[in-house]
Amino acid sequence: MIGFLSILAVGFFLGMRHATDPDHVIAVTTIVSNQRSKARAALIGAFWGIGHTLTIFVVGTGIILFNLIIPVRLGLSMELSVAVMLIILGLMNVAGFVRSMPAASVQPSDEGPIVHSHSHSHGDYTHDHPHTHQSEDHSHAPLDWMDRTIGKTNWYQYLRPFVVGLVHGLAGSAAVALLVLTTIRNYHWAIAYLLIFGVGTIAGMMLITMSIASAFTLVSGGRQKFSRRLAFASGLLSLGFGLFVAYEICFVNGLFTTHAQWIPR
Repeated sequence: MIGFLSILAVGFFLGMRHATDPDHVIAVTTIVSNQRSKARAALIGAFWGIGHTLTIFVVGTGIILFNLIIPVRLGLSMELSVAVMLIILGLMNVAGFVRSMPAASVQPSDEGPIVHSHSHSHGDYTHDHPHTHQSEDHSHAPLDWMDRTIGKTNWYQYLRPFVVGLVHGLAGSAAVALLVLTTIRNYHWAIAYLLIFGVGTIAGMMLITMSIASAFTLVSGGRQKFSRRLAFASGLLSLGFGLFVAYEICFVNGLFTTHAQWIPR
């Protein structure tokens, strides 16, 4: 009984440490970079952890129970999916920063419309939209309408970190399962370890996202322009790190060459 509890304790704290991996932190930073509510940031971390745990448990259980062997190129492709996701998240943040640039005000002429911009809060981020007013009428572009209706919905805010967690779990599941197999011979204990490892990952990511949101709030001090620049910087970091990881996987580890090599980690 003591040995089983020790295994669970180790699994929990290793799960918390696993949440601090650089690619994990960079990915969630792009998501919470405009989030100022610590409670919502914690939920974002929790949904990331749930997605991560789901993939780890499904793939890891298959490896433990059925001795599944992941081919080298499939394993590299799983890790490449993380790099692609980091690149996409980075591009989304950079594009969001470009869209949020305030439009210059234009003085109205006798016949022309008035052009100016309004700040809008859409879910967990804030940006500006240029508007044209003709008499009492004004309208948003179709993309702005989609942004307002989809971007601020709760399910969208939490679906994104959940999907990101799924992809991260896909890349790390083989390493975790193989580690369990080398140390735990009892299948029931091994599966229990995967679950408690996931719980630790969820707890660790919740702490990380709350800390990131608190730090960004403290640094930006409520200044919207500086907050947008922080989001832009996190996007560039994610983009650069994703490109670096993609190069390592595709050419250094040989995914696109004739001599591919993969060590689960």
